[in-house]
Parts: sequence; structure tokens; C-alpha cells
Amino acid sequence: MERRAYLYFVSTFLLGVLTGAVGLYLYAWYGGHWRRPVARGQFVRYLTHELGLSAEQTNQLNQILVDSRKKYEQLRVKARPPFEELRQQTDSEIRQILKPEQSRKFDEVIRKWRSSESPPLPRRPK
Repeated sequence: MERRAYLYFVSTFLLGVLTGAVGLYLYAWYGGHWRRPVARGQFVRYLTHELGLSAEQTNQLNQILVDSRKKYEQLRVKARPPFEELRQQTDSEIRQILKPEQSRKFDEVIRKWRSSESPPLPRRPK
């Protein structure tokens, strides 16, 4: 009897682990968390295959995507200044509420944060 209870416990535990793993995988995959961005070449090959594109259509598709990429980049460059201005305005407002020592430390934290040396965020007290 004791062995049977042990087997039920272990099988229930393993079933829970399996269910959790499958759920996590499905959540991450369909939520887009584990998908890699598709390269232009892969996208063109996929559309060529799925839509049965001719060589001429494939060349035109490639050109459309190259042109579109250039336009996206131009738009990104145009949009950057307002975002930078807002960032600087926010930093300035934050500095206004800080003491001089805090302001110097804030500048250092922001410098590290924005140089990708992200400082660890403080943990919640237990």
C-alpha cells in the first residue's frame, strides 16, 4: 500500500512538471518570446515557395523589401530627436527633486544604464 501511494505521488509530480513545461513552452512560443526575427532571405524564400512566385516576382519582392528597410531606417532617424528630447526633459525633472549628491549618483546610474551596463535593480525586502 505504501509503495502504491509513493507511485501515485511521484507520477502526479511528474505529470505536473510535464504539464507546466508544455504550458510554458506554448506560452513562450505563441507569445513570441522565443521566436527569432525572420531574416529577409528566409521571408523571401518562404513567400516564393508558398505563393509560387516567379524569378521576376522574387526579384521585385527583394527590391520592395530593401526599399522598405531604407524607409524604416530614415523614419527611425527622424523620430529619434523627439524621444531624446523627452528623455533629457525627464532626466532634468528627476534631478530637480534630488539633492546634489543624489544627482551625481543619478547621473552615474543613468550613464551605466544607457551604456548597457544595466545596474541591478534592488530586490524587494523579504
